[in-house]
Amino acid sequence: MTAAPVDAQQSASEPGETAQAVAQTNTLVAKLWNYCNVLRDNGMSTIEYVEQLSYLLFLKMVDESENDPWEGRDMSAVVPAEYNWKSLVGKRGVELEKHYRAVLENLGSRPETTIGTIFHEAQNRITKPALLEKLVVELIGREDWSMTGVDLKGDAYEGLLNKGASDTKTGAGQYFTPRPLIDAMVDVMRPGPEDTITDPACGTGGFLIAAHAYVREHHMGTMSLDERKAYDEGRKIWGNELVTGTARLAAMNMLLHGIGTSDGPSLITVGDALADKPSGKHATLVLANPPFGRKSAITVIGQDGEADKQETEYDRDDFTATTTNKQLNFLQHIMSLTAIGGRAAVVLPDNVLFEGGAGEKIRRKLLDEFDLHTILRLPTGIFYAGGVKANVLFFDKKAPRADGKPHTSETWVYDFRTGQHFTLKQRPLTRAHLDDFVAAYCAGEPLSSRVESEDENGPFKKFTYDELLARDKVNLDITWMKDPALDDADSGLPPEVIAEEIVRDLQSALNEFTAIARSLGSDVDVPEAEVE
Repeated sequence: MTAAPVDAQQSASEPGETAQAVAQTNTLVAKLWNYCNVLRDNGMSTIEYVEQLSYLLFLKMVDESENDPWEGRDMSAVVPAEYNWKSLVGKRGVELEKHYRAVLENLGSRPETTIGTIFHEAQNRITKPALLEKLVVELIGREDWSMTGVDLKGDAYEGLLNKGASDTKTGAGQYFTPRPLIDAMVDVMRPGPEDTITDPACGTGGFLIAAHAYVREHHMGTMSLDERKAYDEGRKIWGNELVTGTARLAAMNMLLHGIGTSDGPSLITVGDALADKPSGKHATLVLANPPFGRKSAITVIGQDGEADKQETEYDRDDFTATTTNKQLNFLQHIMSLTAIGGRAAVVLPDNVLFEGGAGEKIRRKLLDEFDLHTILRLPTGIFYAGGVKANVLFFDKKAPRADGKPHTSETWVYDFRTGQHFTLKQRPLTRAHLDDFVAAYCAGEPLSSRVESEDENGPFKKFTYDELLARDKVNLDITWMKDPALDDADSGLPPEVIAEEIVRDLQSALNEFTAIARSLGSDVDVPEAEVE
């Protein structure tokens, strides 16, 4: 959920190389964004610009690859000659627009492949033939993508997606998690060659791409050829996305980052992740940021046998509690999706930590049957959705204990919210802001190696299982720090930052009142605030 350029430092080892990579990426992003500007007058939203460009970029890159086949494969088998890039370049005007629609229809008829996901239900929204011709002949057609490395192509495309996230009016930002947060979560989870990795609400694939990059950077030198192929071909990484248009962006994003193959199995499943319980495909590492918003359009029948009937109903006997709260259902789904011995890191809003009823039942199960060892309290101002107060829950899934004792012995809470002030433009979140948390987490070390903050008002504190259970409704929304800015009128915060925080606090308060009203049976809804 950030519109900042993609940080290219992980793909370059020297400072000079880093600066050059960033410059190249930003130049390519700007060029792609200029393509989008060509489409502005065609009445499309920002995310639709990117979607339309994805079709054309894919065809152009496959065309270039035919002259230099990827891994010796004949790419003409991927896109038949009558529907390839050359077939477009040879046409003009209305004839080009008509043929392009036929291309989209043909390539979208290959289910369960990456190319099928990219072109599934694809429609040409470039309704002016002159604009389509300009893109095909004068702009994209003149670029040579074969001279661009995989990292640069992937980073540039991701940068384009991130620019699209800034279009708050169309809700594009709801599919994005801040890249610095993704990187910090992946850094402490430390994915390795033995892991199978998934995201059940993958958006445009940010978590999956970051996890793959981590494995490649830290383990590729010691992995066997088969292990490397398993990751590069995507056999150990997969995701799920509800929205078809977003799924196609994820498939394209992963392909450009070197994950999967265009004519191979699709790594992105399109559909409702909550509809069915995991069947034979569990993951040792789950990374996710389920969509914001509490209301669900389904009915869940839990172990308690209760049901709240709506239009669609499905039965999840692996769920502990019945609820129409989308985040609570995603948490239950991830608890089922994680393999025994596996681990998960999930971004969830505050209500998951304090809501009673179903929320309390789920939290008790999480503490008893899982090891909920860490909670990271996130600051406001880092997501495009207005008024969001969220956390990252880190937990491990354990086999049942013979003595029946809970798996969670202590939970460490890192408060990265109190005293932190971020905005999307004036003070965006960076990876460096999370360095202290990553260091305090002590990834790969036992919990006993962690150290609480010396200052009582410090950010890192542990709570025992008994202390957590003693809290009203097992409330895990724990605060103890005091924001110094509240007592210091001369705190130095810019007026625009203060104003934006006031707006976000008001929106957050409205969200919480809405949650209370819904729990009392009201169907009230509150539109998200737009904070520019």
